[in-house]
Amino acid sequence: MTLFDDVYPFYPQQRKVFVFDVSTVIVIVVFLTFACSFLLIIPGIRGRARLYWMFRVLLSLIMGVVIVAVQFTGDWETGWVKANTSYKSFSHALVNADIGLHVGLAGVNVTLRGNPLNQVNETIDYNEHFAWSFNADYDHSYSEALERGLPTPILYVAEKFTMQSPCSMHRQYRISSHYASATLWVAFCTWLISNMLFSMPVLVYGGYMLLVTGAFMIFSLLSFSTVRNSLMCPIQFGTAILRTGYGGSFWLTLVIGLLCFVAGISVVALHYFNSDLLKTFFDLHEDKAEDYQEMTEVYVNPHFVSKGLSPSQPSKLNPNGI
Repeated sequence: MTLFDDVYPFYPQQRKVFVFDVSTVIVIVVFLTFACSFLLIIPGIRGRARLYWMFRVLLSLIMGVVIVAVQFTGDWETGWVKANTSYKSFSHALVNADIGLHVGLAGVNVTLRGNPLNQVNETIDYNEHFAWSFNADYDHSYSEALERGLPTPILYVAEKFTMQSPCSMHRQYRISSHYASATLWVAFCTWLISNMLFSMPVLVYGGYMLLVTGAFMIFSLLSFSTVRNSLMCPIQFGTAILRTGYGGSFWLTLVIGLLCFVAGISVVALHYFNSDLLKTFFDLHEDKAEDYQEMTEVYVNPHFVSKGLSPSQPSKLNPNGI
């Protein structure tokens, strides 16, 4: 193997950008399966209760899928910069590329995309993941990236998050991400409890648990956002600086947390101010009315009635008089 056109033979082929994380896809598929299963029951529900039931189920599933899915997404904090930078070590070749940083609760993704994609006889389209979860070793992943000879911009950004880096970004992001993930799992548990309480039904306590779910989701956002209160090392490529901001998962978690607050407050308020409307929405008022209509006549044993009644003719009593 020989050196040809500034491309070194010991570098492996470039990694392709992934479209979806496998764990996120699994979570979405599971919740979609639940949604389809519940929707199959809708034709058996009568009247307006069908719409109420569908609204409750879909709203609850949306809350649940977001709480679980954001655990595996990689866009809690994102940033992009366009720069002219060196491509690989021991090479003077410069490339024009978009460099992206995507921070999730389980690690970081570093993206390198050429402008245009084909430069220096290669297709520059990389996305590398470096995990810092409890069962992962970030520094070991970084060492493997060095051995594979990944492009210099990816290694430069990934180095900022190593434990040996003087920036201390690894400790800041790792701790805040772990606390955010833990509070989200607690929020998922309280979401399950709220659904159990609604099905019993203990409506007001289900509303309280929705408020607790929203509170834990907000706590997770506060935990993750604490990392931005500390000094951050600049990630600079020449005169261009890579700056990050809150990503889609952060704002989606905020929206669902506020939605839990709104739903919980609505349930609690209706319980105290308009319980009939709340029972109608949860299809409880109609059930009681149907049970009452079915009890039109009650037959009692003639041995337990007055002696003046004929034993051969059972008494017919009004249920309101019993």
